[in-house]
Amino acid sequence: MRTGYFHSLVFALLTSASFAAIAAPAMKSETSNVPVVMEISPDAQTGKIDLNAADAPTLQRELAGVGEAKAKAIVAYRETNGPFTSVDELLEVKGIGKAILDRNREKLEVN
Repeated sequence: MRTGYFHSLVFALLTSASFAAIAAPAMKSETSNVPVVMEISPDAQTGKIDLNAADAPTLQRELAGVGEAKAKAIVAYRETNGPFTSVDELLEVKGIGKAILDRNREKLEVN
């Protein structure tokens, strides 16, 4: 007998909850009418890294074989000697050899 009473209570509770959900007014989402505009940086459009503009964390993240020390050395060389005039000038940076340059040549540019 108690079980029947309990089941009736649960049924009544669930039924009233479903009526409340059906009767509630639906809220319209205003974000569906907003156009999505995404601004893409020039570096992302070309997919290349500008040696004269990239910071050390970007160089470290994007270039194969370049860790924190080499990325900082590239930035220090640029600050000391001025902007890079060609990608091949990267060979002048201590710790950057021909193998690292060849591995990353397609990712680099000088503006």
